[in-house]
Amino acid sequence: MHLLPTSLRYFLEVARTGSISEASERLHVATSAISRQIAKLEQDVGAPLFERQPRGMVLSEAGEILTAYARRSALEAEQVLADVHGVEALHRSTVKLASSEGFARDFLPAAITAFREKYPGVRFRLNVTGPSAATRQVIDGTVDLAVTYSLGPEWGIKVEYSQQQPIYALMPDDHPLAAREYVELADLLEYPLALMDEGTTIRQLFDVCVALEGLSFEPALVSNYSGALQSFAQLRGGVTLVGPLTVRRRLGADRLAIVPIHNPELSRRSMQIQSMARRALPAAVRAFLAHLIEQIGDDIQQVGLTTGDAGRPPIRAPAVPAHGARVQGGGDQPGDR
Repeated sequence: MHLLPTSLRYFLEVARTGSISEASERLHVATSAISRQIAKLEQDVGAPLFERQPRGMVLSEAGEILTAYARRSALEAEQVLADVHGVEALHRSTVKLASSEGFARDFLPAAITAFREKYPGVRFRLNVTGPSAATRQVIDGTVDLAVTYSLGPEWGIKVEYSQQQPIYALMPDDHPLAAREYVELADLLEYPLALMDEGTTIRQLFDVCVALEGLSFEPALVSNYSGALQSFAQLRGGVTLVGPLTVRRRLGADRLAIVPIHNPELSRRSMQIQSMARRALPAAVRAFLAHLIEQIGDDIQQVGLTTGDAGRPPIRAPAVPAHGARVQGGGDQPGDR
């Protein structure tokens, strides 16, 4: 049963695939039927919804607006059908998440496990990807929530929660820099440096700051996998860059330390929980969202985070590190993207 009008269902499939013939195959409907529905929609809207180009059907400005509406309507129609069929929202629901890699290693599994202790019937699907792709999956309606890093506002997104996440240097706890209150970027020049690739927010900010300070780094290792960078730093006495929420649980067990980097530009990115703008979230998603925000608050409290001004590194109030973790200096917890 479909509550979404046929014309909108066909339109959404063409928008997803960029092709009437591919949409026809996926929907098992004749191409002529899809073309008629698209033409009728364009007549009703009073504007072209697609630009017909050699590479396929590309959404027009009016088409982008209608797509956002149709995606919200499709998700809400799914929820209505679930309610009508007696699916108890907090007992047999699936929460779909996207996140950048750092949050997927420890933070989200811990949050999901704790949530399921209260709501064991709720299932989860987690897509691990880059920050921009995670945001895109929210806009597309592929996932309910994205937990990721962001450098600025995104169209079609509602920011449910935002927390500034300064970038830290991660190193073995016996590293020569580990006892510092904070480090300068220039202090990292004499040590093997492992960096994320250029498509990540952490690398983008690092490259900007290095250019502004007139420094030149030749990283020993570049990867799109933060776990490899952290292992490199741990095994070879090197340094990598992290943002705070993602490595707190590993510091003690892996004998690692994090040290603030004294550069205000490295505090520009935020950790965000994102949902689709103007979408009414299902009950299970709302409950997990509230749980996530509470979990972040608890994690921040574990390290006694307070945020310093833009010209100084963050300062941590004295705190007992979780599980014997050694945390140097001040600031938020680490993240990888």
